[in-house]
Amino acid sequence: MLPPLYAIKSQHAISMRIMTGFTQLPRLYTPPEVLPPGGQEALCPMPAEQARYLGTVLRRTAGDTVRLFNAQAGEWLASIADIRKDKGHFRLERPLRPALAQPTLILAFALLKRDATDLVLRMGTELGVTQFLPVITERTNSHRVNLERLHAIATEAAEQCERLDIPAVNAPAPLASLIGSWPADHTLFVAMERMNAAPARTLAEAREADGLLIGPEGGWSEAESQMLAKRAFVAPISLGSLVLRADTAVAAGLALMGGGLRSGTVLSQ
Repeated sequence: MLPPLYAIKSQHAISMRIMTGFTQLPRLYTPPEVLPPGGQEALCPMPAEQARYLGTVLRRTAGDTVRLFNAQAGEWLASIADIRKDKGHFRLERPLRPALAQPTLILAFALLKRDATDLVLRMGTELGVTQFLPVITERTNSHRVNLERLHAIATEAAEQCERLDIPAVNAPAPLASLIGSWPADHTLFVAMERMNAAPARTLAEAREADGLLIGPEGGWSEAESQMLAKRAFVAPISLGSLVLRADTAVAAGLALMGGGLRSGTVLSQ
């Protein structure tokens, strides 16, 4: 159950006062098993890639401060205790922002070409997606992805946009598998091109754990459209009279879907 909106806004106001003066510091995701458990003054191991980034790219040295975060521990001010080429330690100074509940927002999308898929991951992370479900359709442009790379893109986007959690990225699955495993008590809003009638539901009605499904550049095949139409949990929606690129449709759909869902939680972090 999500916390009341007034409670979320109150936590947000307190967090923003605490954060004043620290917004320009490097912000790095740190796994829950590292941050804490030790708590204030504890030493946290620095991953090799972060050591290289801080030392080589940013030219940071011992004593410089950073921000560390994850969804369980919130956000912490930390100093660099020691740093070498590919190793080092952070010393936790004090908490900056508490962990805050994040509503479940699922994006299923037909796999696109590499650059477009990267853009979907970045935009979706910034717009509050908590789980990405890549889908293989009859007109999908690509069938293989590097999940480790996509997770890294989502992590970088989360570090940049100030959210505390890192969205999950599932392995690609056929459309039929997605539809067959979708929970019947949650709506799957499906963007449809050239709808002949006004949709019965709109994205503004979305609840937590509902999903948005965006099809491939070539649109849904006739067989796929019929399969989707047979499911009671599927709600066809329109994104306007113009035919959008798939990555543009993702941004438009998430903005509409998250208007109510994100106003109290994601955008208030």
